[in-house]
Formats: sequence, structure tokens, C-alpha cells
Amino acid sequence: MTTEFVIPQTQIAAIVDKIGGELQIKNDHPVRRPEELAPGECLVKLDFSGACHSDLHAVLGDWPVPPRLPLIGGHEGVGIVVAIGQNTAHSPVKLGDRVGIKWIASACLNCEQCRKGREQNCPHALFSGYNIDGTFQEYVVSYVNYVTPIPEGFPSDAASSVLCAGLTVYRAIKNSQTVPGDWIVIPGAGGGLGHLGVQYARVRGLRVIAIDTGAHKRDLCLQLGAEKWIDFKESKDIVKEVLDATNGLGAHAAVVTASSSKGYEQAIEYLRPGGFLMCNGLPGSATLSASVFFTVFKSITICGSYVGTRQDAIEALDIAARGLVKVHFMNKSLGDLKDVYDGMMNGTIAGRIVLDMANKC
Repeated sequence: MTTEFVIPQTQIAAIVDKIGGELQIKNDHPVRRPEELAPGECLVKLDFSGACHSDLHAVLGDWPVPPRLPLIGGHEGVGIVVAIGQNTAHSPVKLGDRVGIKWIASACLNCEQCRKGREQNCPHALFSGYNIDGTFQEYVVSYVNYVTPIPEGFPSDAASSVLCAGLTVYRAIKNSQTVPGDWIVIPGAGGGLGHLGVQYARVRGLRVIAIDTGAHKRDLCLQLGAEKWIDFKESKDIVKEVLDATNGLGAHAAVVTASSSKGYEQAIEYLRPGGFLMCNGLPGSATLSASVFFTVFKSITICGSYVGTRQDAIEALDIAARGLVKVHFMNKSLGDLKDVYDGMMNGTIAGRIVLDMANKC
């Protein structure tokens, strides 16, 4: 039996025409027709889309490589496959499947990076909401080999944030060379990535030191299982507080989700010998300044960790779907996106914001 969907000619979409320009909510943006889809492409009717700090970077244009313009941002979408390009061979998804759309929309799968399991570093990768249109629209074109199946019973709004925020911290923690009982520090712990990082770390049996600011974020981090809270605005010596919490030895790893260079610099000082600094946050112009002497002397490993693979996404979703990680989020409408960006710039958002695509006001 063939599943058929009625696909409108136009849709609501949030569009940025120029770097730093005003976000425009348009009610008449065209929807790609099913017959126009190339082999391997699919059309997904979105139910929810997460809003990520990377989307704000795209609007501001403060990353070294500028986005394609005009641009529809967003890369944490969950919805239903309503069309698949003709002549698509061996599609892993079918019409009616519930799937997630991630930052990495597609990779070639044939280059050295892809063959070595680093598909996110593929030179031919396409990025949702950056060099192709993303999930701040009702219907989005993606790729059958890269959309991620959403586990049955896992709410779509909760799943959306796992597709980037959860995936990114999950992979960093997974590769941090930590074992149960180790200490891990998470600067930016109360934010979208950080609060999920606290939980994925706890799932792996790690002891968490959360760094952020504000009573709301403090309460959230402690509720999620952090053993130690440090408010970076109130602390007189963050490095000393980490050392004191770890019996003077320092943490085994740090996953920096904050977008400031200071969080990276301090980690070199509070990590114990053999520690791992996992660089997760992507500040636009900040640099990493570290003592070469102590980096060498303490055998510190500095490792960039960039989103994750398709397999990482499946693992991160599975953990969350089993109730071991909970996304703390607030639902808003696509029309609220500008206010969401303002909240990101001011650092006032605890947890995550998820846009309900059915709520168009």
C-alpha cells in the first residue's frame, strides 16, 4: 500500500538575507516539489526544530567560513518523510518514517575522512542551516542516508535537541578517555549542550564539576547530578575550586561547551597529568592560549571534537529514549526565533529552546 501526502505549494520559513540582517518570517516560501527531488534526497515535514547557538553564529556570520545566503537556518529537526527522490536506490527510510535532521546533512562517504569514520570532517559535507537550507521551515529537503530514525515512543520535541546538542557532547565524552569514577569538568554546564553533557557523563559513571553562572543554571546542574557547582562570575579562583574538589589532583577531563576562550585556558591548569581537554564550543574568533610547558609536562591531550557520526547519533538518541538523559527545554513558535537569538546572546537560556512548527505565531 502506497502512502501519499498532500504537500502544499508554500510554507512558513525564517530567512536571513544578509550577514547580521534582520530575521524575516515569510508565509509564502516555496516548498520543493517531490518530482524535483534528486536521487537520494527526501522531503521531511517537520514537527519540531531545536534552536542551537550555531544558528546564531550563522546569522552573525562570525565563523571563519561564512554561510550561504539567503539562508534558512536550523539543524535539529524531527518530522515525517513525505517524499523521496525518484530513482533512489536502497533507501534506508520510507514514506511515513519519523526521522531527525542533523548539522551534517550529507557526506560523500568515499573520501579518506569518511572511510576513517570522520564523516563530519568530509570536505564535501553539506551542513543543514549553513550551506544548505535547514529546519526553520515547515518542509525541508534532506538525504535518505543521513536522516536518523527516531526511536519509537521518544517525543519528537525532546529528540530534536539530541540531534546536535546531545550528539556533540555525547561524542566528546565518549572519546575523552575517561572511565567510571573519573572527574570531568563541563564549562557551560547549564546551557543547551552542557546540561546534556552533565547527564551523558553521569550515564558513563563520571563525577561532574559544572561551571556556569546563575541560580537557575546552578539548580538545573545539581538536579541533573553534578557533584560540584562553580559560578564563574562569583568564583575568585576557578582552578583552585576544581583542584580542591578533586583532592588537589585535578580533573581527568574537561568538555568545554562554553563559547569563550577562558574556559579552554583554565582547563590546562586544572586538568591532572594525562588529562584530556575536549574542545566542543565553537566561539567565532576566540583563540586557545595554553602553557606549552605544562601541556607537555602534564602530558595533556587537547582534542577538537566536532559534532558526531551517524552511529554516534543513534547511540545518543537510544540513551535518551531509554530515559537516562532528559532534555530540559521550552517550546516556542517559529515566530519567537528572534527573541530566542536575543536570549542566546545574553546567556539567559537554561537548557534548550525547541520550536513547535505547528505553532506558527
